[in-house]
Amino acid sequence: MLQGPYSSLDRPLIHLPFRSFIVAMVLLPLTGFIGCVFISVFYHYEDSTYTHCKVKNYLPSISSAIGRTPESYIWRCCIGLHSAPRYLVTFAYLNFYRSRFINRTPELLLSAAAFLCSLAENTGLLLLTYVSSTDNYGVHEKAFKTFIVSSLIHMIVTCRLWYVIKKNYVSSEEVKSWRWKLRLFLFNVACCGVSYYLFWRHNHFCEPGGQTRSLLYIYTLQRHS
Repeated sequence: MLQGPYSSLDRPLIHLPFRSFIVAMVLLPLTGFIGCVFISVFYHYEDSTYTHCKVKNYLPSISSAIGRTPESYIWRCCIGLHSAPRYLVTFAYLNFYRSRFINRTPELLLSAAAFLCSLAENTGLLLLTYVSSTDNYGVHEKAFKTFIVSSLIHMIVTCRLWYVIKKNYVSSEEVKSWRWKLRLFLFNVACCGVSYYLFWRHNHFCEPGGQTRSLLYIYTLQRHS
């Protein structure tokens, strides 16, 4: 339960269930991204689906979908509102792990690693959002790689920490949380592998619709990250 500022009677003025807060935070980039893709397809179709191969494609890349006007303003607004709570959740998880793993050095080190990876993931997302590929391709590319790599490492470390929690603390909620985290991690790894393979085929064989097939998996990966 998240609570807002207190009144003179020392009662919180706002009660916000944590689940509702997380759902709203997750929906911001998802709805913003879907909106950007739709606008790109309907208003900037030829430009956003153009590739160096000059073959037919049907969906814009993430960079194309968020790099034009007004898509860039929509995306930046959603990510800006999304990022501050995400940093707060990162610190909240660090405190949670420290309370669970008192005097357990390996798990405390993993907790610190998860914290740093989460910070890198969030910062990479902000950079690739506010520095478009047309503004500075090098920074945008490095930010995207930082976002993807730190996201996957963060999920690996998180799965390990919650596995330890599952073994030492009997709680159906924590067991369920660990299972979902493991499933999402395996799903994201599979999406990364398939999208990389399809992107490689697109660059080497220039098949019509090749980039579109790769983008479907990248879209799914972005949604779960």
